[in-house]
Amino acid sequence: MITAVTAQNTRGVTAVHHVPPDVVAAQLDAVLDDLPVAGVKVGMVGSPAVAEVIAARAHRLPGLVVDPVLVATSGSRLSGVASVRPLLAYAMVLTPNRDEAGALLGRRVTTAEEMARAAADLAGPGSVVVTGSEAATDVLCHDGAVTFLRGEPVATRNNHGSGCTFAAAVATRLAHGDAVPDAVRRAKEYVTHALDGARDWQLGGGPGPLHHFRRYA
Repeated sequence: MITAVTAQNTRGVTAVHHVPPDVVAAQLDAVLDDLPVAGVKVGMVGSPAVAEVIAARAHRLPGLVVDPVLVATSGSRLSGVASVRPLLAYAMVLTPNRDEAGALLGRRVTTAEEMARAAADLAGPGSVVVTGSEAATDVLCHDGAVTFLRGEPVATRNNHGSGCTFAAAVATRLAHGDAVPDAVRRAKEYVTHALDGARDWQLGGGPGPLHHFRRYA
């Protein structure tokens, strides 16, 4: 399902065209009326109207992972908080990075402790994992318990799309039947592996993509 078309390269986003809500609705209905859906990840949502279209069908979207994409890796603004809020109550897992968590809460989120408080404050019926620390530590709030997920930082500038990749990997593992903590852990491992695979790539003048197709067991 396409909610927006962007013109972008490794250095930034130069234009965004938002798909009209009725066309987004038609895309969703076409898939849901024909195919069995096991997991769903929602990324960039360009307007509150499109968010309402998705929210109205949330009961048909199993394992819903909401990645509240507000700003691209390059720093380009893609969406606003008002375009995300209608979906928060329906997310099985919400995956904001530190900046996105801060925007949703209206406060600064920088340290691991602040990430933990943000994850707890954003958690509702579903789980929240706040990502994006330089120390490769993410914070999961699941069933009221906060867990620090520590990893090994990967020294690379090629992290374009790392948040989107993480959210998609969580949705994929949920679709395979993983419990939320296991899905998040395995998604983190996959992203670390993909970052390491693209460590030395030289693509364009800015952050390049992850190596999504590097062999991973």
